[in-house]
Amino acid sequence: MGIRDPAAYEAWYETPRGRWIAAREAALLARLLGMPGGGPLLDLGTGTGHFARRLAPAWPMVVGVDPDLRALAYATTRGGGPRYVAANGARLPFAAGAFEASVAVTSLCFVADPAAVLREAWRVTRRVVVLGLLHRHSRLYLRKRGRGGYRGARWDTRADVGRWVRALEPPPARVAFASAVLLPGGGPLARAIERLAGGRLPWGGFLAAALWRPAPS
Repeated sequence: MGIRDPAAYEAWYETPRGRWIAAREAALLARLLGMPGGGPLLDLGTGTGHFARRLAPAWPMVVGVDPDLRALAYATTRGGGPRYVAANGARLPFAAGAFEASVAVTSLCFVADPAAVLREAWRVTRRVVVLGLLHRHSRLYLRKRGRGGYRGARWDTRADVGRWVRALEPPPARVAFASAVLLPGGGPLARAIERLAGGRLPWGGFLAAALWRPAPS
């Protein structure tokens, strides 16, 4: 699934609600990624490069990958530091362990075989893979499934991630979950809840999963 209008898609992030949601998601991703160790970061399914640009200041290099040529062309016009590569997430043109860390921000929600894409991300990553997913057990799912930009998306759970993880080799040394955006409207109550919860919301609409590789022997 490609982005029909990259400029309109990116413009949503400039709305008050879009800015707030993206900031909550980016903060959660950054926390799970941890402090960079000097290697590059892969943004898998980067689209317009929004999260690649947000994360770029903390990393020595960010590479955004997407098969959508129109979205990548738009991403390159936005600058911000990342470089972009056109590729299918299930067949990445990178060597094993080429990246210190990888993120996939809702991109797995629009592919037929998320386990295959995760296996490729795992292959090219040497420390941690962080997934950002649309959470089926959330208020956002009840309000937005099948509508607007969520049309055609798959909504996942922790159990789904558990099934994908069973195909990884070597198995992750640790898997951790966190979520954000409990109340997707972004009003004062929603913001207060997010500040108090600090990513420990069991039913947030944005479900993040961090998968750490075993330490090298």
